[in-house]
Amino acid sequence: MTTGSHDVAAFPEAGFPDRVTIYEVGPRDGLQNEAEPVPTEVKVELVRRLLDAGLPVVEATSFVHPRWVPQLADAAELLTALGRTDLPVLVPNERGLDRALELGCRHIAIFGSATETFAQRNLNRSLDEQFAMCDPVVARARDAGLDVRAYVSMCFGDPWEGAVPVDQVVDVGTRLLDLGASQLSIGDTIGVGTTGHVRALISAFGAAGVPAGSLAMHFHDTYGQALANAHAALGEGITTFDASAGGLDAGS
Repeated sequence: MTTGSHDVAAFPEAGFPDRVTIYEVGPRDGLQNEAEPVPTEVKVELVRRLLDAGLPVVEATSFVHPRWVPQLADAAELLTALGRTDLPVLVPNERGLDRALELGCRHIAIFGSATETFAQRNLNRSLDEQFAMCDPVVARARDAGLDVRAYVSMCFGDPWEGAVPVDQVVDVGTRLLDLGASQLSIGDTIGVGTTGHVRALISAFGAAGVPAGSLAMHFHDTYGQALANAHAALGEGITTFDASAGGLDAGS
């Protein structure tokens, strides 16, 4: 690389992957946290600029009920304006999947919780009941030829339950993958993860038969640990990282 008239040498770290994929979630995971809904035309411009900047994946929106997330009530209008069917969208249930299929979407994401309390608060389901909700969504999506990604929240800590056992996270994650998801995004939802915890969790997934290539990391920078955690994950072979432009995602 060159800066001015000086050449700067690159020193790749041994054992790290040559390339990574940045999975941009700001238009969905970030804008859903805004106090006021962002105008559709502004969202369209944001997504287009992110794509023009070279990001390979931009998750555009979510087909969640407008009553629960009014900031994303314009999901159909946004996708229609973008004229893209290759952008991932989050779907919480079968009705959300119906809407995605109607618009020709080819990539969807589902989400689950690693803890009982967050499952009850965010999904209105118990930890076990969430799989019954996700199962038909994934099955129908795969039957329709769609790719399915799965998110798991509260993988490193939960504000109500505290520390989350590694084996509990692995159990939830493997069950979502067994439903038919092709990739699992591990969420440090409240930003309490540490490098040792990251390595332990990735290692535990590996011991359960889930390779690093099937995992993505979703770090928040609440306590300034996201960059260190990403570095640790790179060393464990992780090549997909969720990101949110401008720190839109809460805590990122």
